[in-house]
Amino acid sequence: MANINLLPWRETRRQARRQQFLVGLCGTALIAVTSVWLWDAVVSSQIDYQEMRNQKLTTQIKLLDQEVAEIRDLQLKRSRLIDRMRVIQALQGNRPVIVRLLDQLVRTVPEGVFYTSLETDAQVISIEGIAESNNRVSSLMRRLEASHWMQDPSLDAVQATPGDGTQATHFILSVGIELPEEAVERPL
Repeated sequence: MANINLLPWRETRRQARRQQFLVGLCGTALIAVTSVWLWDAVVSSQIDYQEMRNQKLTTQIKLLDQEVAEIRDLQLKRSRLIDRMRVIQALQGNRPVIVRLLDQLVRTVPEGVFYTSLETDAQVISIEGIAESNNRVSSLMRRLEASHWMQDPSLDAVQATPGDGTQATHFILSVGIELPEEAVERPL
């Protein structure tokens, strides 16, 4: 005999397809949600990693800023020390110069001339004194001009002083200081 299926096979088939569709839809939705969740987790971990790197860089930048500040302080201290050393060296270098200047002043004094006062102002020496005659004053000026340590003597005043002698004169002159090259100290 022939087998006749009286069951509504189209309805069964429709339900089977509907069920397959729903299973596929649920599977796709599950895969989509899982994919979005995984993508979010990956992006969140990358963001956290980048924030950690940024924090590390910020910390390192702060440390470097502190080191730069320390270096600036050290450079400032160094420049101050160098300035002090230059001042000390200049003072040490000028000590023999004063002695040599006084020695030159003594060597240039001709006979019959006496100094009563000496004053220095920067690079100029003001000399007051008494000379037996005007010729002695001019001789003093020639000797000062010939000295390697002095330059441009200029006579400021000459007055006769009869109380000291018949031709005695009181004089005031100024002379510039010129250091020979061997006396000039080299800077650092």
